[in-house]
Amino acid sequence: MQPTLSQQQLLDSINFCVIVPTYNNHKTLKKVLDSILDFTSNIIIVNDGSTDTTNEILKQYSELTQIHHPRNIGKGRALRNGFRKAIEMHFEYAITIDSDGQHFASDIPNFIEEIQKEPNSLLIGSRNMTQENVPKKSSFGNKFSNFWFKFETGIVLEDTQSGFRLYPLKLIPKQFYTNKFEFEIEVIVRSAWKGIVVKNIPIQILYDPAERVSHFRPFKDFTRISILNTVLVLNALLYIKPRDFFKRAKKKGFKKFFLEDILESSDSNFKKSAAIALGIFIGISPFWGFQTVLLFTFAALFRLNKVIAYLASNVSFPPFIPFVIYGSLKMGSYFVSNDAPLILDSSVTLDDIQKNATQYIVGSLILASVLALTFGLISYLLLTAFSSKNKTNIT
Repeated sequence: MQPTLSQQQLLDSINFCVIVPTYNNHKTLKKVLDSILDFTSNIIIVNDGSTDTTNEILKQYSELTQIHHPRNIGKGRALRNGFRKAIEMHFEYAITIDSDGQHFASDIPNFIEEIQKEPNSLLIGSRNMTQENVPKKSSFGNKFSNFWFKFETGIVLEDTQSGFRLYPLKLIPKQFYTNKFEFEIEVIVRSAWKGIVVKNIPIQILYDPAERVSHFRPFKDFTRISILNTVLVLNALLYIKPRDFFKRAKKKGFKKFFLEDILESSDSNFKKSAAIALGIFIGISPFWGFQTVLLFTFAALFRLNKVIAYLASNVSFPPFIPFVIYGSLKMGSYFVSNDAPLILDSSVTLDDIQKNATQYIVGSLILASVLALTFGLISYLLLTAFSSKNKTNIT
């Protein structure tokens, strides 16, 4: 399918190449390359140690840039080497397309048209995962990946696993840590963390069971992806989300940020006060080291304002910790049957606290519950009064 004159002008307006990673896809490789050549000859083929007839096929395309790995080292590494070569050749964008025949090169102009509307974006082709012949494991894996991508970045996508993408080469991270299928998750999450717009555009898809060969290993690769998501979630909770929170607050001004993003957010007064209660409970509870993870997990689960909950959780800010420990031990002394319940005074040592861990844990949970309910109720009453006052002033 040859591009129209207007499509050709569109293609010529952007400095891009197409990277084709391939591994043992001799049945479909020639058809894929020929279809891409209808739109551009700026093609970088990365042969990731194929053991079939791929090498013989690629001899027919000696005019194209080729990278050959002596052994199979993974799709992620193939893409990374393709990116490096594209940057050396001074391309601004790289479109990646799988060599298994599932993608249509005729969608390339759609990527170019979209990047003209929003330059420097990272575009991911969105497949119709409900159509005939789509493997159930692919559909499940995509939903799984979409969920964690939203959790890690706050961005909602319909397809995070499609290999048909457009990358802004100069903006994506320079260093990566993964080499196989999980790379395609790492690159979009970390690009989003850098502030790059990551979005879907619709593409066509073909799953032909007679020709398509998948090298995805369900157990090994799913395990790798799960480990990566665990690392990304921890990074998001412990660094990225707090960093972005303070950036937004500083940019807008803390007073304006507090008024607009917290007091006047679209959440109901009940949900705002519930977020405060959650923050207080997590902040005082004895889950040291896991408080931030638990906070954002439960805030996401119950759809509560994460900013409000995070602020409220700072009840355990270092200067307040002695008071939290004292209150927990004092509360625990009323409920734990010890011959000598521990009461905090100047003679108490860390060993004394460790020996009375049950008293502390029980006391902190009870104290956390009581204060969470108390501050939640007070917050609800104050927010309701504040809202009523604003309505009166408006009228």
